[in-house]
Amino acid sequence: MSNFVDECGVNVCAGDGGAGVVSFRREAHVSRGGPDGGDGGDGGNIWIEANHNVASLLAFRDHPHRRAKSGTHGSGGKRHGKSAEELIIRVPEGTTIYELEGEQVLADLASHGDRWLAARGGRGGRGNSRFLSNKRRAPTFAEQGEEGEEKWLRMELRLLADVALVGFPNSGKSTFISKISAAKPRIADYPFTTLEPNLGVVQTPDIPEFTVADIPGLIEGASEGRGLGHQFLRHIERASILLILLDLSQTSELSPERQRTVLENELNSYRPELLSRPRIVVGSRSDMAIESIDFEGQKISSISGDGVKEVLYQIAGLIEEVRSNRPVNPTRILHQPEPEGIRVEKVSETQWEIRDRELIRIANLNDLNNPDALFYLQDRFKSMGVNRALIRARVKKGEIVKIGKLEFEYDEDE
Repeated sequence: MSNFVDECGVNVCAGDGGAGVVSFRREAHVSRGGPDGGDGGDGGNIWIEANHNVASLLAFRDHPHRRAKSGTHGSGGKRHGKSAEELIIRVPEGTTIYELEGEQVLADLASHGDRWLAARGGRGGRGNSRFLSNKRRAPTFAEQGEEGEEKWLRMELRLLADVALVGFPNSGKSTFISKISAAKPRIADYPFTTLEPNLGVVQTPDIPEFTVADIPGLIEGASEGRGLGHQFLRHIERASILLILLDLSQTSELSPERQRTVLENELNSYRPELLSRPRIVVGSRSDMAIESIDFEGQKISSISGDGVKEVLYQIAGLIEEVRSNRPVNPTRILHQPEPEGIRVEKVSETQWEIRDRELIRIANLNDLNNPDALFYLQDRFKSMGVNRALIRARVKKGEIVKIGKLEFEYDEDE
């Protein structure tokens, strides 16, 4: 089984908030002891963070669940519960996070240290001491702890490399990367030897250090998924330069010209912008070529080393040019902002739902079985503009309105 995993699902469950407590002072010789219930602690958030010490998504293949700890409950004497620590999930640089179903990008963690809030921890409930006022001298309610967010996500890894090696299966890519770096890919004289990408670092005197990704061989139809095409092609997306290797050996079934046409067509079909990247076209395995082969470009033999150094100098020149023109702060999607304002949406003929994170949070925190808590909730919603929003949405008397766990029958007079 492969130790390189570049696509996986992950279930993130943030910690629940601790509950606030209803408590009143009970001390000898102290009259009219007031409310002293403490707050619950907040649940732990879950962050996903890019880290250059992580090589693949292997850790999620057999263990996809990640759960943060919950906050503890409050207690009397205004003693507050302890908030839970945040949970940080470390993933490789170049990890893109999607909704489980669909292609909606939620975060693109391209560089070391990029992080995204994957699941928000539940807020701790407030104790009854927080609700003391001139109008409410002995509050008999406290807030429950809010549940932490839970969701399934899909993660894909796209290798970060300066150069991506593109070619047909068995075109000499693995031998080339093993020649110029310390990478040790599997090498054999048959198609599809490489079934997973390999990343190598090139360190040569007089040439700036750069990284090379050996992409498993592409075949005609790869952009449509043939031969695991999409899994291989996505690792080309982040490369600054493409090095296209054309097999010059006698064993190749296609001419160099036909190989180049097919490879460029597949790149164009997958992502047309890939063909706008700087690229070098090289004839590979020249030691096995026949004299009559029709190819006039740069030739290399990774076995003998012929032409390899010249190609490295070409690559280094292009990399220097690309790096000098690269934006200092490239734009990346690091989060999807939440819509602002109270949204009232009709979900059936007689039912409406209010979508607003803060309102839902307030409704879910309160004890809906406590009359005092319901009166407090009604006043709070009114002050936050819920009534005005319902009127603007033309909600009719007797229709059902849902806010989080709270459902009520709308009455225009209340």
